Amino acid sequence: MSLSRTSPLQERAPEVMRRLKEAYPDAKVALNFTNPLEMLVATILSAQCTDERVNQVTATLFQKYRTCEDYLKVPESELAADIRPTGFFNQKAKSIRGACRKIVEEFGGEVPQTMKELITLPGVARKTANIVQGNSYPDRHRTDPDAGIAVDTHVRRVTQRLGFTAKSDPDKIEQDLMKIIPRRDWFPFTYVLIEHGRRVCKAPTPRCEVCPVNDLCPSSRV
Repeated sequence: MSLSRTSPLQERAPEVMRRLKEAYPDAKVALNFTNPLEMLVATILSAQCTDERVNQVTATLFQKYRTCEDYLKVPESELAADIRPTGFFNQKAKSIRGACRKIVEEFGGEVPQTMKELITLPGVARKTANIVQGNSYPDRHRTDPDAGIAVDTHVRRVTQRLGFTAKSDPDKIEQDLMKIIPRRDWFPFTYVLIEHGRRVCKAPTPRCEVCPVNDLCPSSRV
């Protein structure tokens, strides 16, 4: 059977995923972390900020703040100053401290493992919860009935262009993708899509001429 960019989605999608996984075999999270709390903080900081900038900030931040209590014992203004280069630092400081306070008060100082618990933390919506759980608790992510696919700006742009979704709301995009992408690929394929978005399917101008799925993409310009 010959596939093309006009083939039905259920026929195109498996081949698109196969080629992209082959193109980015080493795709993984770009944020530096050594434990679940660092993953949580780094993910909060990554909103509207490059992973490279976040890693520059956390290189010293994680030496100063090692526990939830460390984030709570300094004035919020001090934490905001420490994370200033990541942008939106006042809101991020508030979210980090709010999450840490709840972790201490309700989860014994340990970042919770389930999606249901993670999304109760201040500053944590489904995207952040999926990223934290998938990276910190991969076994739990594979079996958690509430787990899903992290939809960031790259995932949204790439999947819209591929015709995997016509939605713009991240939660609705996630639901569309969960119907198309096999459960075992929910977490790893997120980073394949992100890598493709960074290297090839860029905003505003995609590099369609070097795209490994340009013949299967309804948005292709070649």
